[in-house]
Amino acid sequence: MIIDEKTMQPPPTPPTTLSTLPAHLLLQIVHMTFPQTPDLNESSKERQRKTLYWLSVSLRLVNRALYVASMHVLRSTYLPAYDSLIRSPYSSDPFPLPTSPQSPFASTSNPADLRLGTLQRETATLDLFIAVKVREDVWADESELHLERDESFKDLFDHAQPRSRLEDLVRIYGVEEGVVAVSESAALAAPPSNAAPSPTSGVFRTPPSPTRSKGKQPVRARPIPFSSLAISFSPRRVGLLMGPHGRNKRTIVETERSRDELLEASATRLVRQLALWLRTEGCY
Repeated sequence: MIIDEKTMQPPPTPPTTLSTLPAHLLLQIVHMTFPQTPDLNESSKERQRKTLYWLSVSLRLVNRALYVASMHVLRSTYLPAYDSLIRSPYSSDPFPLPTSPQSPFASTSNPADLRLGTLQRETATLDLFIAVKVREDVWADESELHLERDESFKDLFDHAQPRSRLEDLVRIYGVEEGVVAVSESAALAAPPSNAAPSPTSGVFRTPPSPTRSKGKQPVRARPIPFSSLAISFSPRRVGLLMGPHGRNKRTIVETERSRDELLEASATRLVRQLALWLRTEGCY
């Protein structure tokens, strides 16, 4: 039997489901879950806060696509409240990187292609704040006797926020100076760094010893993957820890700081000492 290829029908298109909708349509659907009409028993603000609570505890847990859409709405909504609680003189930049290839919000039309992780570590601190804030807001609406507990946010903004922000700054400055890589694959692909400073660089690197023979090259070391680094943070001291993900890390560099010191200044010193550590160890 001879089948004419021209008469063959193309395979049927699979039906569109909620999880396969383009990201911009899914985001619009999430926005439409907010109250559109007035209610006699509840104010619009109370209904909005209940919807935000529902996004946090229910809708975002359905699948990957709804998680990304729900978190986009939650982060955009609570970012002003988060920023208002940042302790002076700390800085903040908690949103996922929109232009990074590692960002879950990189331009794509398929929600299945979106990744949940983000390079920006302060994003996790913002998400913790949202998880506490949505609950506190709904409880306050439900009962006049409920008082928002300040200690719920104290650890976040006294410790977690400056620590995660400092980690992001170390990543930014370290990548610029060639001592930190955004991933393990990037660390292996990157050329080794020999810790010689550029004229405009704020990172100190020890110059070659005058006793070194001319035939020898300076010790060179590859950049450290950012996933292997963490920060220990206290009001008077900060340190840079290194080790496998999920295991105990060891302190490789440490520096003192004052209570009113900018995080950017602490990050600069840590990267400076990391460059010196790589130079002296030369073993990574």
